[in-house]
Amino acid sequence: MEQRFITDLSIKPIVVFVVDDQMMVIEAVRRMLSSESDIEFHYSTDPTKAVEMAIHVKPTVILLDLVMPDIDGMTLVRFFHQNKKTQDIPIIVLSSIETPIDKGAAFSAGASDYIVKLPDKIELIARVRAHSRSYLNKLERDAAFSELHKLKAELEESNNALQLLSCLDGLTGIANRRRFDEFMLNEWKRAVRENSTITLIMIDIDYFKAYNDNYGHQKGDETLKAVVSALKEGINRPADLLARYGGEEFVIVLPDTTMDGGLQLAKASMRHVELLALPHAHSEVSSHVTISVGIACCEPELRHNTVESLIEAADQALYEAKAKGRNQTVVSTVCKGRCQLK
Repeated sequence: MEQRFITDLSIKPIVVFVVDDQMMVIEAVRRMLSSESDIEFHYSTDPTKAVEMAIHVKPTVILLDLVMPDIDGMTLVRFFHQNKKTQDIPIIVLSSIETPIDKGAAFSAGASDYIVKLPDKIELIARVRAHSRSYLNKLERDAAFSELHKLKAELEESNNALQLLSCLDGLTGIANRRRFDEFMLNEWKRAVRENSTITLIMIDIDYFKAYNDNYGHQKGDETLKAVVSALKEGINRPADLLARYGGEEFVIVLPDTTMDGGLQLAKASMRHVELLALPHAHSEVSSHVTISVGIACCEPELRHNTVESLIEAADQALYEAKAKGRNQTVVSTVCKGRCQLK
């Protein structure tokens, strides 16, 4: 048998749930609480349905008879605490027995309080309020902590997104100069530490200023993005980095790659750009957009002293490619000697 008595619902109530097989006890408790407008009252005379009903009514405190048929109070206390949805609800045991052994057993089972029935009205209301406030405060703390955890996760996600955006070139979507500088330094240090090889490719779009001057900057931006797409086609390893170095210049960092490997990628990159067949009537080397490429390699036996010297060597090779007529690749033969990592 189940019934529900509700007082003033306009106020967020304290929810009392009584589990007792004696209707006389339930009615007595109800009358004691009926004068309190903020207390909502529920009960069950069937202990086998008590956990299910508690999940439904969401009590802030449970008053539980110790001796009942089918399921005794101690067992039911354990059932409440084993259920994830009711495990934190405070339980006040109602018993006609007042012995230290019974009280100790009730608290050991997980009860929050122990009252000999029937208690004084003022005492009952005070205990109901105290345990309910404690439970509601815990719910509020848990909700606040959960919200804080959620906000922290959202903040970390936003920070990661901002960090990612700060490392990307706004026009082409590839790594920007800042990301290149960080990546290049780290990979160069690793190459020195592990005595491995690293190759750097520097790329420049031929006569791009003339392209912009004659086709317009909007068309120039479209061409930059198209060239980036072509350069990406030759990069298959996650460890490699394509970045915009500045203006119409790009760089490709190839960890654990020899000069021959870098040269193969450079030639492939030139082919991919040529296949775009982007008209460039104002180029002095081709009727289509082309690129010039400089390559430098840092090898175990031909180690540059600093990462700057490696970048300088690739830049110098690119300068030579442009000086020799553009639309070609030049391999650097410059080396600054053996390096000691500091």
